[in-house]
Amino acid sequence: MILEKYAKGELSLNDVHSQISVHSVEYVGDNLARLDSGREIRRGVPEVIFGEGKQSRDIIKIVFAALKKQKNVLVSRVADKELHNVCRILKSKNLRIEVGKRSTTILIETGNTKREPIGMIGILSAGTSDIGVAEEARLMAKAMGCDTSVYYDVGIAGLHRLLDAMHEMIELDVGAIIVVAGMEGALASVVSSITSVPVIGVPTSVGYGFGSGGIAALSCMLQSCTFGLAVVNIDNGVGAGAFAALIAKRVGRNCVSRSRTPILDTKEKDLSLIKRL
Repeated sequence: MILEKYAKGELSLNDVHSQISVHSVEYVGDNLARLDSGREIRRGVPEVIFGEGKQSRDIIKIVFAALKKQKNVLVSRVADKELHNVCRILKSKNLRIEVGKRSTTILIETGNTKREPIGMIGILSAGTSDIGVAEEARLMAKAMGCDTSVYYDVGIAGLHRLLDAMHEMIELDVGAIIVVAGMEGALASVVSSITSVPVIGVPTSVGYGFGSGGIAALSCMLQSCTFGLAVVNIDNGVGAGAFAALIAKRVGRNCVSRSRTPILDTKEKDLSLIKRL
């Protein structure tokens, strides 16, 4: 996009250098925020605004500053009391917004945001109480240009619920699967044991008594004896969404540029295993 503007004469060479520099910083307000405006070009991950502890007026200022450089912005964990005001102001500016189910994380997109998805991600939540964190991961993946296949409340207390979800995700040839689980967090190990797809485990703070606050789920996932399972911090849906999207987008690009035979081979093996369960 930047080079296209340069080719059209809309940007000078100095402007191009400034915008793609690793040191490029967008200053917001009087020492309010310093946005890493080159992050998406450098890392493939857009700027994310952490809403916790910020008032609605500050969030709005940072959002508009970020939208000067990118087509969408994710604001995670806006305080409940600020959420309505933030959404009202953004809608009044003809911006498309999507608030995650059971969460206060918002994806904001400009009216002309439209691109062909690159990469597919599967997202599972063990319980209904884990949906808010799973939605953070979904919105982050969407902000990075990935499609998602989502199944919620498919935990090990009723393991048969998982089979249809796994069958669809393998059929869709997802590049990665995010598993969001609280309590003992065992679903991540189960999923990674029945598929060759990389799995990202997200322990949540859902639980009670000994091991509450996500400690038991985190410990269980870190101690997993299955391979192909990576684990992010407790309730870190945004981090899981970014990691999965980076994997899926690379897989998607490789599928376009070369034969899919090895991947299809793996998919058939995974489907055969699911059907036997």
